[in-house]
Amino acid sequence: MSIKNVVIIGAGGNLGPSILKALLNHSSFNVTVLSRKDSDKTFPDKAKVIRVDYDSFDDLKSAFAGQDAIVSNLATSALAIEPKIIDAAIAAGVKRYLPSEFGSNTTDPRLVAAVPVSQGKVSIQDYLKSKSKEISYTNVITGPFFDWGIKVGFLGINGQTKTGTLIDGGKAKFSSTNLSQIGLAVVKILEHAEETKNQDVFVSSFETSQKELLEKAEKITGEKWKVEELSSKALREEGLKKVQAGDFSGVVPLLQAAVSGEEALADHSAYLWNEKLGLPKEDLEESIKAGLSGKLVGE
Repeated sequence: MSIKNVVIIGAGGNLGPSILKALLNHSSFNVTVLSRKDSDKTFPDKAKVIRVDYDSFDDLKSAFAGQDAIVSNLATSALAIEPKIIDAAIAAGVKRYLPSEFGSNTTDPRLVAAVPVSQGKVSIQDYLKSKSKEISYTNVITGPFFDWGIKVGFLGINGQTKTGTLIDGGKAKFSSTNLSQIGLAVVKILEHAEETKNQDVFVSSFETSQKELLEKAEKITGEKWKVEELSSKALREEGLKKVQAGDFSGVVPLLQAAVSGEEALADHSAYLWNEKLGLPKEDLEESIKAGLSGKLVGE
């Protein structure tokens, strides 16, 4: 299977720019950005931009004509439109579809039970499997975004307040990937199209723990940090209560409990494709330094 023309959907947000950057700078693909018709967002000159009405099947089918692969990076709140996008891709003859995964291991029923909103991604996986004779797919499992997670404090270390938050003691190992590494993984997956056909592809930059991150942060800053202890049970209760009340900020504590809780639901180190894809090894301390300085790796 040969892929030359690639469309990326959702090239903004936290992850999209890193995938777009990798496609433009580390591949020979012809890259097109699909954007909403009413959006005024701009993109690098090297990328062709097509603005469409996402509610229009004909608009989508026309935009996908002549394309070989689609990389979808839709927000969770927009996943309801993904089946229509997949159907339009099939109608246009697209060969490969990478759905809006790029996160925790939604192939694990335990993770889905712990973070019920993940069921939306599972539904997309099931839909793609039902259409696998018409279009191939690759699910990309990355764990939480590492450098971004350090930057915003999601992974439990806050560089501004010099505080480490340890969930269930902070000992659980989890897999996590820098945004730039995710972008490279997408390029490699498309370059290895036959090997990655209809596969769940797991990648990561590091297998680490909150306790290790805190120790590294203290070493980097040369200071002793404050420590807060939380339980995954309390976080899960808080998150579920918010989500059930329609407050989707509750997804954050649910994810944090799943990533760093003692059940180790975010450790996918046994399934990694890094070596098969030829992904480079990365430096943990340098990645932490980038996040603590408010940057992403490579910025």
